[in-house]
Amino acid sequence: MANVTVENVSDTAFWVAHYRGVETQRSDALFRDPLAAILAGDRGRRIAESMPRPFITSWVIAVRTCIIDEFIRASVASGVDTILNLGTGLDTRPYRMDLPPTLNWIEADYAAMIDYKEGFLARETPRFKLTRVKADLSNPAERQEVLRNANAQAGKLLILTEGVVPYLTNDDVAALADELRALDHASGWIVDFFSQELLKQREKMMAGRLENAPFKFNPGDWSKFFEDHGWRSRDVRYLQVEGERLGRRIQVPMLGLLLIAMQSLFSSTERRSHSKMSAGYVFLVPSERA
Repeated sequence: MANVTVENVSDTAFWVAHYRGVETQRSDALFRDPLAAILAGDRGRRIAESMPRPFITSWVIAVRTCIIDEFIRASVASGVDTILNLGTGLDTRPYRMDLPPTLNWIEADYAAMIDYKEGFLARETPRFKLTRVKADLSNPAERQEVLRNANAQAGKLLILTEGVVPYLTNDDVAALADELRALDHASGWIVDFFSQELLKQREKMMAGRLENAPFKFNPGDWSKFFEDHGWRSRDVRYLQVEGERLGRRIQVPMLGLLLIAMQSLFSSTERRSHSKMSAGYVFLVPSERA
């Protein structure tokens, strides 16, 4: 069994930041995030090196970042004036995205993560109003205070939970969904999507490596789960489909390509199509405003 280098969910932020830094160094980079590698540091590199199939993770982070960036740009263009980034980790969008200077961006995460981030970014200037809130979002009282304050500041609020929901239990996500739905200024919510089949594959691939940060959210019928809590999908962007649109395919080693080719020979058209929709990001809206 491999040594577990991820000690908690917050450590995954270093892993993600590392690959945003990797993407930034490419000549054909889909985005530029010059602060990512600085924040990831040696911790992010060592975590990345301990994980299997880095070519998949690198591709996922690049494509998912683009998807979320596009959701954010479209939301701001439609009138969103406040974005609440819950479990923000080492995200640096306030420093790299070209958005109106009047935009109000609120980041909420554990105190240790906020302190770490501020230590490295103290001399950097965000492109719009940025507020950081230290809070244990697993604590209902602290989380609800963050949500109330953000709602009070917003005319039209967008919630971002990039890489957060998969690590929560079904009950935790249900509570969060209900609390967000109760916010009268909430207009949208960006959420990770993974099919049950992909969750099983990930569990096998990461066996022994993410014991301290396992994926927990597995509602069965993903769409119905959120519909039951007052949210409906307005837009779904699948990683593989978006990767093809962006001209970025997974750089699979030759042996992997041969295995994929063999599997395709015995897979139906329907199954191949379904595999393209196994993971992505969903833009949710309150039900009656869908």
